[in-house]
Amino acid sequence: MDRLLSMRAFQQVVDDGGFAAAARTLDMSAAVMTRLITDLEQHLGARLLQRTTRKLSLTEAGQSYLDRVRHILNDVDQAEASTRQQTDELAGLLRIHTQPVMAVHIIAPLVAEFRRRYPKVVLDITVDSPLVPPIEDYDLTILGAGRLYDANVVARPVIVSEGLLCASPRYLRSAGTPRQPEDLEKHALLRLSQAGIRQREWRLINPQEADREVSVEIKPAMMANHSDTLLRATLDGTGISAQPLDLVANYLRDGQLRRVLAPWITGRFTLYAALPSRKYVPARARVFMEFLIEQTRLKAAEAERTWPSGAEDSTGSAAS
Repeated sequence: MDRLLSMRAFQQVVDDGGFAAAARTLDMSAAVMTRLITDLEQHLGARLLQRTTRKLSLTEAGQSYLDRVRHILNDVDQAEASTRQQTDELAGLLRIHTQPVMAVHIIAPLVAEFRRRYPKVVLDITVDSPLVPPIEDYDLTILGAGRLYDANVVARPVIVSEGLLCASPRYLRSAGTPRQPEDLEKHALLRLSQAGIRQREWRLINPQEADREVSVEIKPAMMANHSDTLLRATLDGTGISAQPLDLVANYLRDGQLRRVLAPWITGRFTLYAALPSRKYVPARARVFMEFLIEQTRLKAAEAERTWPSGAEDSTGSAAS
């Protein structure tokens, strides 16, 4: 027996004054309505309604039960309305998980504009770098992966980005500008280190030559397992590093960094927005995901217009 449905049927019979009227209200047959009330009475072991050919009235047990049923059904309706509101309303807490470099360079710069558009949404951003992202614990997880990444989760691609070789103008003035991939062997190279992985080569790809690849031996002047540390050292003139376009677009645009060896890239990766489930996605999560996609693609398009692939400035790096 569906006890909740039987309660609603009982309440509706009393409110409408009869089985036929209640059946029409709840869009079911009179026979089903009668069976629901009969099953409810058998379950409770008490008669709730006195039935005659001309009149329907509550028994003493029925009146007592009805008072409690009204409170129960009202609480259920309020709980359902509150839950739907949490899903549909552009308000409430949005829990986001992301890695440090994405938090600083992608998410944080968008917060002010997002809050301007959706002032009732509160962002709760957790920044961490676990080996396995806890996607099921958050409304939205922003993560990066290789282009062939096959996530066994509900993940929407935000943007496909490229890795560029970058250096500060100060470094290029003192050390010169590499003209060919092989020239990198003479430069101070800064690379990201990963636990258990010793990268001995950079694999460079030329998109203008059908993705022709070359490998360059790396003798790093510096290694770091923290992307922002590597970026800071690059900005300060320590050497040449590989950086995702989305992270360094602003630095390239204002001249703090210059691209070297255009059009060579160090690879492609996809930024994903992952959800714990395809069903019942809160509206606030959907609008943030759409906003993230909109803004990152606008910035990428602006960077491409400002810095077309292969363009060279007077130092030999991509034009700003």
